[in-house]
Parts: sequence; structure tokens; C-alpha cells
Amino acid sequence: MSLFQKKESAPLPPPNHIAIIMDGNGRWAKKRGLPRTAGHAAGAESFRRIANYCRELGVKYLTVYAFSTENWKRSTEEVGGIMTLLGNYLREALRDMEKNKVHFVFFGDLSRLSPELRQLCLEAESASREYDVQVNFCLNYGGRDEIIRAAKAFAQDVARGEKTPEELDEATFSQYLYSASVPDPELIIRPSGEQRTSNFLLWQSAYSEFVFMDVLWPDFGPRELDEAIAQFHRRDRRFGGAK
Repeated sequence: MSLFQKKESAPLPPPNHIAIIMDGNGRWAKKRGLPRTAGHAAGAESFRRIANYCRELGVKYLTVYAFSTENWKRSTEEVGGIMTLLGNYLREALRDMEKNKVHFVFFGDLSRLSPELRQLCLEAESASREYDVQVNFCLNYGGRDEIIRAAKAFAQDVARGEKTPEELDEATFSQYLYSASVPDPELIIRPSGEQRTSNFLLWQSAYSEFVFMDVLWPDFGPRELDEAIAQFHRRDRRFGGAK
């Protein structure tokens, strides 16, 4: 029985949208005397495991922080290793598309990626459009960057006479974000013991429930996800209202 199920009744439904900051790959590798790239490889396997489990649970949207706008500061070797892993994963996903039945979407500025990797991202999005379960990869993504880009896009529409400043409200602004038409995450999980958002989904997380867990991402599995969902169901979500 999953940890978030009640013993006497039907299991509680999982959140519709779960987001995860996949953190701790480097520390996992360091603890084992391995290169950081080995930690990212282990983290990729953890992602596969969790994505499959989310689909089994009935989660409709899974958003993962794969590579931030700040991650370019890391060594060339580490960045190259991450991009190679992502490319390998997307090739595998394209081969197994009919088996996995997952819609891939990418949040972030893909222009800085290699032409080959960018093409793989576009092919994965296009080939998977018919599927209902959606996995959003935040790739070369930053929450502040996303908000600035959205503000510029709205300002350009105003300059062209397509919008007026008076039309701007939360719903309108949300349509200029990478996550347009995607519901905000109800649950955001950060493993690794760190307790900060690290520029992740700043707009979308206004009323998300955060669960911070003291486990490195490569060691994160279904048991940990069950526990995070259990914590989510213990929260009193008032959205600013009185109890």
C-alpha cells in the first residue's frame, strides 16, 4: 500500500501536477568517489523510475528541473555530460514513444543548446502531442528569465497595438509564460536537503505546497514520492483564506 493511502478507504488521489527539483547528483557521486557525471547518470535513472511511477499513479503533469540558466557556470565536462545524457534519453524516448505514451514539453530557452539536441527536443514534442500525460523539462530555464521574457512579449504586443496595458491580469500574463495552458503545480518536491526554490517556477509556485526531503536525487524513488504526497495531503490549503 502506498504511504498516502488511507487504510480504511480508497486511496487519496495524487496531485494533478507535481514538480521536482532534481538535486544532489554531484554530492551522490562525490560520496562514492565517482565523477560528477556518474551522479548525473544515476539521476537520469531516477527520473525514469519516477516518471513511470507518476504515470502509474495517474499524475497528469510532471515538471522537472533538468538544467537551469545558472548551470552553464559548471565545468565544460559536467555540462557536456548532462547534455549527452539528455540527448541519449530523447533518442530512446523517440524509439519507445508508443510504449511510454508521454507528451514531452520543454520550458526554457533552447537556442543555446546544440543544433542536434535542439532538434531532438522539437522532434520529441511534435511526436508526442497526442498523449495525455505530460512531462515538462525545464531546460536552460530560470524563473526570473521566464518572467522577463513574458513581460517583454506582452510589451511587444502592446507596441503593435494587439494588447492594451489595461488588459494585463494574472490570467493574461500566464499565457506568455512557457507554462501557458499548464495548471500550476500543487506539489513541488526538492530532495537533497536544500531548502530553497533556486529560481524554479517562481510565478507558478505562488500557492504550491513545498516538500523538502533529506535524500539525494539518485536515491529518490517511489517510497519517497509516496511520502511527499502523504505530506501534501496533510497540508491545509487555504489559498490566502481564513480557516
